Amino acid sequence: MTVRNKVVAITGGAGGIGTAQTKLLAENGAEVWVLDLAADRAEALAKEMTDMGWRVHSAGMDVASEENWKAVVERIVAESGRLDAVVNNAGINIRKPIEEMVKDEWMKMMEVNTCSVFLATKYAIPVMRRQGGGTIINTSSICGLIGHMNTPEAYTATKGAVTLLTKSVAARYGKDNIRCNSIHPATIDTPFVASLMADPAKKQARIDEIPLGRLTTVDDVANAVLYLVSEEASFLNGVNLPIDGGVTCY
Repeated sequence: MTVRNKVVAITGGAGGIGTAQTKLLAENGAEVWVLDLAADRAEALAKEMTDMGWRVHSAGMDVASEENWKAVVERIVAESGRLDAVVNNAGINIRKPIEEMVKDEWMKMMEVNTCSVFLATKYAIPVMRRQGGGTIINTSSICGLIGHMNTPEAYTATKGAVTLLTKSVAARYGKDNIRCNSIHPATIDTPFVASLMADPAKKQARIDEIPLGRLTTVDDVANAVLYLVSEEASFLNGVNLPIDGGVTCY
């Protein structure tokens, strides 16, 4: 995939899913900025990759802070000269059904999962327009496409908002050669998910939902991000791409 010399910022870039994206993009020649609330982990990942010869930087940031977004985008442009792609990977899930959730928890979900995408888009678009284009990739979920009986309603609401925000941005800013697409993973096989599905019966029930018969991997997600950042995806705009083994076929 043609991503060499593209400058890519990834939120939540030091987590398991973000780390896979960071490594794959850097190994394919992109210059990557790891943006994460855990500044120490972001710095450690950037150092690891830099020591291997790749171009990776880090910045600690709160993705729900407008001041942080303004400062980080200014820093990226000052140090790297441009911003070709933003991958909005950061997100949270307060795992409570709607009847147990309080308003502050609902609003926190909206702030981190939805407002962060708004802020990233707000500050990336002027830079991308000036340089002649760019791409924004938003991490939604299968729950941004369908309802899911085992997923909290607040999470589904935030991811549904991201899905249509993606299409709206794609429609308005395509004329500026700014592409906006979203990815929609099913359950991703991470240590955190493994702890949630320690019961073999629960894990099997989740796998049985998936026609391809396995959970999504972090590499499945990273490969989709690599493609959407690349020149090979230059005519994809407003796409909601499931990475789900066929869950949303039903």
